Amino acid sequence: MTESFQRPKFVSKLPKTEVSIFSRMSALAQEHEAINLSQGFPNYPTSDKLIALVDHYMRKGCNQYAPMPGILPLREVLAEKMNILYQVDVDVEKEITITSGGTQAIFTAIATLIRPGDEVIVFEPAYDSYRPSVELFGGKVVPVTLKSPQFAIDWKEVGKLISPCTKLIIVNNPTNPSTKIWKKADFEALEKLVWDTPITILSDEVYEHIVYDNQPHWSLLQFPALWARSFVVASFGKLVHTTGWKLGYVAAPAYLTAEFRKVHQFNVFSANTPMQFAIADYIQDKDSYLGLRAFFQEKRDLLVEGLKASRFQSLPCEGTYFLLMDYTPISDLPELAYATQLTTQFKVATVPVSAFYASPCDQSLLRICFAKDKDTLNRALDLLIKI
Repeated sequence: MTESFQRPKFVSKLPKTEVSIFSRMSALAQEHEAINLSQGFPNYPTSDKLIALVDHYMRKGCNQYAPMPGILPLREVLAEKMNILYQVDVDVEKEITITSGGTQAIFTAIATLIRPGDEVIVFEPAYDSYRPSVELFGGKVVPVTLKSPQFAIDWKEVGKLISPCTKLIIVNNPTNPSTKIWKKADFEALEKLVWDTPITILSDEVYEHIVYDNQPHWSLLQFPALWARSFVVASFGKLVHTTGWKLGYVAAPAYLTAEFRKVHQFNVFSANTPMQFAIADYIQDKDSYLGLRAFFQEKRDLLVEGLKASRFQSLPCEGTYFLLMDYTPISDLPELAYATQLTTQFKVATVPVSAFYASPCDQSLLRICFAKDKDTLNRALDLLIKI
């Protein structure tokens, strides 16, 4: 006999959040056998040396929980790296935590800080994890809307958005998806805005080594008044082409790190052990990350030059491994509709830039990932040129 029972009433904490645009476009690409330039992951092999190091440490027995903050050798290498690149001394014991990817680091930092009613300033178009992470903890996102093609920040406008409720400002540099890089003047303007406030900064710098045309990457770590109130997030997925390993790290002053680790230990506790050891060895060779500029600039230039033979117009790409292309000469469809048509009919999957805004913002722009091998990029170009 079936007993009757009453289901509990369930109210979603994220009622407006759907499956991510990346998952949707990748699924569409698979369904229609399209070249997938939508999701930001490499399709070329990981370094044989790095794989061998992982194998070495797995066979050595490094297969149990790592220390909650991450293994010391990796934190030591990272502290040295930050000192060499940004001339800042970061305490390996109290100011660096290894995480299960950059997104987990971002989520945990937001969980550490945000309470109901807190406001968080975000520059849009923005990486899609920021808003739902803030909203899960009762915070309110206050967007700064940046428009194509410059995506320039009006710092007077940002200043007007700061209120007594402003708890956090999220920075992303180099910026996904706009591909712009922050200049020194941007950080100096931010520094002036928060100087006499209790506002914390979350700086997403996962593309720190992917900056083009000999331009510098300015890290928040280089600005003492900002570093003293900030979480700086980075990713090994971008650093060593292993997005599936889900390893990242966060640097923060000791008082913020102590609070971050309280949440981190009950979220994932620790990150993948043998891979931490392997990466600690691998990135002692500075070319493993300093060579990323030239590696990706070659791919960017291949795509930019190839698109000149098409009706698409590429926007300047200063950093990240993404490129924005304008399809105004081709179609007046909204971005999602055209991205869908491009995938189903022309067999190239991209991401509509409108997906990175909270409010409707169609600018006839698509984001392409060029962290792909040359054959894939050339095959995609062949298809795009025919449109």
